[in-house]
Amino acid sequence: MPHPTPPRRALLIAFGAWLLAPRTSHAEARPLMLANLYRPELPLADYWVSEKYDGVRAYWDGAQLSTRQGHRIHAPTWFTAGWPAQPLDGELWAGRGRFTAASSAVARDTPDDDAWREMRYMVFDLPAHPGHFDQRLVALQRLLATHPSRWLQAVPQHKVASEAALQTLLRQTVRAGGEGLMLHRGASLYRGERNDDLLKLKQHLDAEATVIGHLPGKGKYQGMLGALQVQTPQGLKFRLGSGLRDADRASPPPIGSQVTYRYLGLHPDGAPRFASFVRVRRD
Repeated sequence: MPHPTPPRRALLIAFGAWLLAPRTSHAEARPLMLANLYRPELPLADYWVSEKYDGVRAYWDGAQLSTRQGHRIHAPTWFTAGWPAQPLDGELWAGRGRFTAASSAVARDTPDDDAWREMRYMVFDLPAHPGHFDQRLVALQRLLATHPSRWLQAVPQHKVASEAALQTLLRQTVRAGGEGLMLHRGASLYRGERNDDLLKLKQHLDAEATVIGHLPGKGKYQGMLGALQVQTPQGLKFRLGSGLRDADRASPPPIGSQVTYRYLGLHPDGAPRFASFVRVRRD
């Protein structure tokens, strides 16, 4: 199998270094609201629904963008010019099916103006606002209306009437190239933790794990990565080899980095069934 070109390989190595870089004083990590999986028995009428954007989660502190882990994001000054001086929570997004473009732009210490012109900051919450999400949503829409920018957009939110309507919307979104849906409970306060106030709904299951080892390849992958040894937040360890591309095998995700994997249910011992590597998490 062909190896990646030198520029591609260099970029993959740079991504790994950026992922493991220490936090700087420019951007301190902040606990952000994280989503649980949607369950049909939950009261759907209590939630607002929006598209799940496949980009890089980003926090705006009123002056600077950073990732969830606290890494500073070096956006061009023109990109954030005129933005509100209060915190925003959102996703840096380059369009449907363009996660790699978004993550590549975000990972650069020197911003690429052409890449950033393809980006939008899709804002879905006001972390410092004291009200419920119903109130925060109105405040967000008013705030962004007074700070017009083509790079800054409020995420469209709406209600759905039934479980059938929700599943129809999910299928339409996925067919159009979207990743899935998010559901946000209208009566919820902003809490920097994972809870049922924020839910995600996708047509497949996925999760994150930490890379703890590199297993050598055999046969056509001799001298390359054979599989990743990973560990879930619950402490479960397993091999992750399916889904790896030649570029991933030539320049493996660094030990300590977070990766997303896709799976089809769980074995009785809790291990994921048919786990497949999706990508390195860069947010």
